[in-house]
Amino acid sequence: MTMEGIGPETRQPATSAPAAAAATSSATRAGLTPTQIRVLRGVHSGLLNKQIAFDLGIAEATVKVHMTALMRKLNVRNRTQAAIMAQSLAI
Repeated sequence: MTMEGIGPETRQPATSAPAAAAATSSATRAGLTPTQIRVLRGVHSGLLNKQIAFDLGIAEATVKVHMTALMRKLNVRNRTQAAIMAQSLAI
């Protein structure tokens, strides 16, 4: 099975270590787990659940479970609001 459009050329550049630490700190204060933070970064980058699952090495259904928990914790109703919240958390 190939993952079209999921090559290294479609991934976003990594953030610097201090920026990533600050983002993780603010997200942790929001009560997010490390995996939820990684899923939220994928959503913020505009990736599909399938692409996020491939990048993290987990099942697409697991990404959906994390998205449900994320939306509940962030008190948002949809994926777009979650992406906006990710930006305000500096993820």
